[in-house]
Amino acid sequence: MFSLSGDLRAHLRTHTQQRPFECSVCNKKFSLRGNMRTHLRTHTQEKPFKCVVCKKKFSRSDCLRVHLRTHTQNKPFECTACNKKFSDGSCLRVHLRTHTQEKPFKCTVCNMKFSQSAHLRVHLRTHTQEKPFKCTVCNKKFSLSGNMRTHLRTHTQEKPFECTVCNKKFSDGSRLRVHLRTHTQEKPFKCTVCNKKFSQSSHLRTHLRTHTQEKPFKCTVCNKKFSQSSHLRVHLRTHTQEKPFKCTACNKKFSDGSCLRVHLRTHTQEKPFECTVCNKKFSLSGNMRTHLRTHTQEKPFKCTVCNKKFTDSSNLRTHLRTHTQEKPFECTVCNKKFSYGSCLRVHLRTHTQEKPFKCTVCNKKFSQSSHLRVHLRTHSLEKPLECTASNKKFSDS
Repeated sequence: MFSLSGDLRAHLRTHTQQRPFECSVCNKKFSLRGNMRTHLRTHTQEKPFKCVVCKKKFSRSDCLRVHLRTHTQNKPFECTACNKKFSDGSCLRVHLRTHTQEKPFKCTVCNMKFSQSAHLRVHLRTHTQEKPFKCTVCNKKFSLSGNMRTHLRTHTQEKPFECTVCNKKFSDGSRLRVHLRTHTQEKPFKCTVCNKKFSQSSHLRTHLRTHTQEKPFKCTVCNKKFSQSSHLRVHLRTHTQEKPFKCTACNKKFSDGSCLRVHLRTHTQEKPFECTVCNKKFSLSGNMRTHLRTHTQEKPFKCTVCNKKFTDSSNLRTHLRTHTQEKPFECTVCNKKFSYGSCLRVHLRTHTQEKPFKCTVCNKKFSQSSHLRVHLRTHSLEKPLECTASNKKFSDS
């Protein structure tokens, strides 16, 4: 029974599916004039309903009512399964599906099911490639309004999400959530192969490739493959010679931001990595790990030819050249080749006449530090080399 004939007419349309009210902008039709008026505001951006507490505006009165509960903390809708409370009835209905596993919204393209109609709408754009949300500054388009709002902050520099521990600010709520784990040490993402835990799901996905050996990112120039897209981006710069990271102290440029960060320590003398045995400090974590092996005597890098072991992979690579006779370092002046970069550097001084090693006693200069050490013995009269046959001593071999 209806008290007003208008209410009855509106109700009858739920049976007849009649929609007599049409949007003059996009021609979408509605069964109720009020719904059509509300819809028009998506075109006009009109927001006539204003919160008296924080002045935020809304296009619909019911959205304002729900928003007001964020100030009053009123949550009148309670889940009968777990007693969780909600400020909005629609949020409760969606939440109940986490208990019932109900997924009433089905994709007509791939049959994938969703618990929320909004999730289905977003999913459909993966099929249609539709990106209805456009940045008003640079015209970049997005499939999600939230992504567009986050992107806009790259223009406005707005960072509305603040860490309550260290006050660091973020443009995106998800980045704040990830950051908070640096304080809580929470690592909710666990590798099913080795049980290693990660604070970010993306880090877990990348880690899993160390088990699967998957390398989905391929260089279009040389076909080299990488397990991480960031590694591919850095690698591409070896082809383009692009070096976008510049040192503010000496203007030296780098293709990788991490290389710049390491280089900056040559200016700041920062050594953040400390040996737990002898407290020696290092600017590179890799150097610290190599140093630790002087304490543990660990030599994990083994020559496949003669079985000699090394503490450092670079030492193994250098050693292998004694077997392969490879000489990858070539003099640009006379084309002479060398197995070691250090030998090439010393050789270049025969062309440049550079003598960077100076005796502090007589100011004589030398092209090699070993030559200076031998010369210093002429001043100190030190003779560290002894003949085993006659016991005669010498300053130089």
